[in-house]
Formats: sequence, C-alpha cells, structure tokens
Amino acid sequence: MTSAATRTTPAEIVTECGERAAAAAPAMAAATDDRIAAALRGMADLLLAKAPSLATANEADVAAALDAGMTTALVDRLRLGEDRLATMAQSLRELAEVSSPPRDTVLEERPDGLRLVERRRPVGVIGANFEARPNVVVDVASQLVKSRNAGVLRTGGAALSSATALMADVVSPALEAAGLPADAVTLVGDPRRECAVELVRRPGLIGLVILRGSGETTRSLGLEAAQHGVRTLAHADGGGVLYVDRAADPALTTTLVTSSLDRLGVCNRLNLLLVDRPQWDTVTPILVELLRDAGVRASLPPHEHPLGHEWALDDGHEATVTVAPADGPADAAAIANRETSGLAATVVTADEASARIFLDTYAGTGAFWNATTRLLDGFKLRRVPETGINVDHVPGPRGPVVFTDLCLRQFVVVPASTAVGLA
Repeated sequence: MTSAATRTTPAEIVTECGERAAAAAPAMAAATDDRIAAALRGMADLLLAKAPSLATANEADVAAALDAGMTTALVDRLRLGEDRLATMAQSLRELAEVSSPPRDTVLEERPDGLRLVERRRPVGVIGANFEARPNVVVDVASQLVKSRNAGVLRTGGAALSSATALMADVVSPALEAAGLPADAVTLVGDPRRECAVELVRRPGLIGLVILRGSGETTRSLGLEAAQHGVRTLAHADGGGVLYVDRAADPALTTTLVTSSLDRLGVCNRLNLLLVDRPQWDTVTPILVELLRDAGVRASLPPHEHPLGHEWALDDGHEATVTVAPADGPADAAAIANRETSGLAATVVTADEASARIFLDTYAGTGAFWNATTRLLDGFKLRRVPETGINVDHVPGPRGPVVFTDLCLRQFVVVPASTAVGLA
C-alpha cells in the first residue's frame, strides 16, 4: 500500500485527505453542543490573534495575483484585510450562539401503535472546491463543524498560501482545543486542477461536494460529479436582475442600483437592468448616468451579447451592466427566467399588484421586492455563513446553503410506548 508520505498523485492526495476526514467523522457526529460552540469561538479568537501571520500569507497571494495580471474584482475576493477578518470572527461568534435544529421530529403518532420520527443525520464527509476566496476556508469549515460533518477543502494556487495559513493557525488548532479531531476538516495542499476533479470522483468517500464559484470550471466539475454518482451543491452562473417598474420610486431605484454594485466580482451583483418600456425614454438616460457615476458602463440595445451575459466573469469588463426594456412585470420576470441563470431578481415598484405579478412569475432562487439581490447571501439572508449557493431546479437545498441543510433525512419507526423521538 502507498504510504501517506509518498502519495503524490492528485488521486492519492485527495484520497488521503478524505480518509483522514472520514476517520474523524464519527467523533464529529457525536460532538456535544458545547464542543461545537467552543470550536467556533476558538476559530474567531484565532482569526484575530493570528492576524499578522495570516496577513503575511495573504500578502504573498495578493502579490502573486497582481504579478499574474489578475483583475481588480478577483484580487478583491482574494484579500484578507483586518476588516474582513473581524467580520469573519464576528460571524463565527454569532454562529456559535445559533441553536441547531432538533435531531428528531415526530411526524405522526400512528393508529397502529407506532411512532413515525424524522431524524436528521450528518452526511459524513463533505467536499468543497473554491478558487481565489480564502475566507471560504473558514465559512465552509464553520458550517461543517456546526452541522457535525467532516470535510475536505480544495482551492487553487491563487489562494493556497492564505488557505494553508487559515487551516494551520485557525481551524485545526480550534478544533483540537475544543476536544474535536483536527482532521475533521482537511485541506488539499496541492493546487493542481486535477485535485478538484478527483474530489468529485469518490462517491464512497466524499458523496457531496460544494462547488463555490461560477463559470466553466464549475460546470465541468458538476458534470464530472454526475458521471461518478457524486451529488453537488453549486451554481455555475449568476447575475442579479433588477426590474424598474412604471410605479418605481426614483430615490429607491437609485439606492438599489448603487447598493447592488458595491462589489463587481460577486455573483449576486446587478447584472441585468430592465426598464418598463413606457418609461424607457425617460428613465434610461437617468440610469445610464447613475451607472456612469458609479464607474460602470451601460450596455444598451442592440446588444452584441446575450441579455444574461454575466459581467462578473468577463475579465476586464466587470464594470458593465446590461440595460434592456421589458413589457411590464410579467415580461420582466419571463426575461429573467429565460435569459439568466435563475439566481436572483428584484422588482422596484410601489404597486403591490405589479410586485405580485413579478414575484409569482419569476421562478429563480431568490425573488425580491424593493430589496437588492445582494441579499442572496448566507449571512445577509439567513444570518449565518453559507457553504455556497445552489440553484438546482429539483428538490433539495436551494439558495444560500447553510449548516441546517447539510444533513440526511432518515425515517425512524418505533413503538409509541417508548420515548424515542420525544426528547
């Protein structure tokens, strides 16, 4: 058998990480609430205590990214400044205080003298793949710990120094100090893309993989996973839609447009701006000027690209928003359904009837009325960090996936005379 020290191929490296996590999974499943909370608080404390060493590792990643010509939007994702570390720490402390759902829920006291119980069980080992976002190390690790799962994390070379430092200085020591296995969360230390492919090829070891990021890489990994019987939670494409109705308040429209463009490299930013056709000639020039003032170019008809083209993924053109007309709220929602990934769309209007039509017609993951699509984020929407966003049009977790989603449902049937399922 190949020893751990000589495992050098992507398949061997990922397998070793998975085996270490699998060995820790039973202890995680049995962990007490106190130990889980202690691990999360420990991560929060270490994020601040180890800020200097984390900054050194992150600065190396950022410098390499700038030398390689990485776009401004992607470099922004890569940075771990003091403010971002403080925000991450605060999120961990808040997560530590969140109550977990009960393990057992009684569905029915049956007339045949039996009790039907729905039981939540940890998945076991969950994989996660992400690129230039080192904060995802802590986001995903905290969700795995809170849900009592073990996991294998993999990132590319752009964030590997930062990710390695976060694992070594924050995640692993916090787990160990709380009396939990340090290997409950492992990191693939090899940046080769083949390691990402191997992560989605092990249904018996890593049956669920969270794919963070958008674009062709996520699409190809999702296809590879499906061919190997591995379930994924992911969205390959994003892009927020904002529809300006004829009854939209101008001041609110301005606020929502600008607040939806605070970060250009994220999936839930404003991507497609629709304007009610009767207002097109009046409102569009105002919106174009508003975008220009924000440093963003308006792509106006006739378009040389699909309406749903995701600018966040278009290197060098991220500061662009597509602007197009729509024939009322139903048509706007239909355009969003047809032309975009179905991530999130919002209607700006003071008319409840128009809002209802839009909300009832739009079939995407997040539908908003007078609110920014930037809210489609785990912490902003669910008040806890997310592991990722899923936009599948099938039953299962959808939208920002958080720790309450990372479980398996089991039906337990017991005699009603017992106390099983009641406590």
